[in-house]
Amino acid sequence: MKFTPTELEGVLIIEPAVFGDHRGWFMETFSEAKFQEQGLQLQFVQDNHSFSATNGTLRGLHYQVNPKAQTKLVRCTKGAIFDVAVDIRRGSPSYGKWFGIELTADNKKQLLIPKGFAHGFMTLTDNVEVQYKCDELYAPECDGGILWNDPEIGIKWPIHIQPVLSAKDEGAPLFKNSSHNFVY
Repeated sequence: MKFTPTELEGVLIIEPAVFGDHRGWFMETFSEAKFQEQGLQLQFVQDNHSFSATNGTLRGLHYQVNPKAQTKLVRCTKGAIFDVAVDIRRGSPSYGKWFGIELTADNKKQLLIPKGFAHGFMTLTDNVEVQYKCDELYAPECDGGILWNDPEIGIKWPIHIQPVLSAKDEGAPLFKNSSHNFVY
């Protein structure tokens, strides 16, 4: 398992070792011991699985505030997505900055998004499945969001069409008006 830091402190690209033969392949998607070797003490308590039927579907930008903030380990198991993390920790040198990466069923890369970051993704193909582990249970009273195309953040989404959005994501506030309680 290879752990690669990004320009956002704490956001990591994780590449599992894939072992293949004439039958197919095998990989470890999470190993508590290997994460601990990297100084990551995580106890995942919830697994989520989403399906998006249409290319250009956008989910996000989502987060949960303290005391129910979540670290997420995200991977795409069918199709392809552009996955994004946005630093929303006040006082951070990268506050308001974003990182994006293509996660696909073929490249098997994962993105670790710690507490204090908003998360979203756009599908790059039809019939996409995304699975992610969380270290905190879903808590609707702590749910927060930021508008996907906020010009202050300036995410460069790879598909330049009007995305398929939920009503919740369409009505999300701008970053400057979002309610979050993360401090660097």
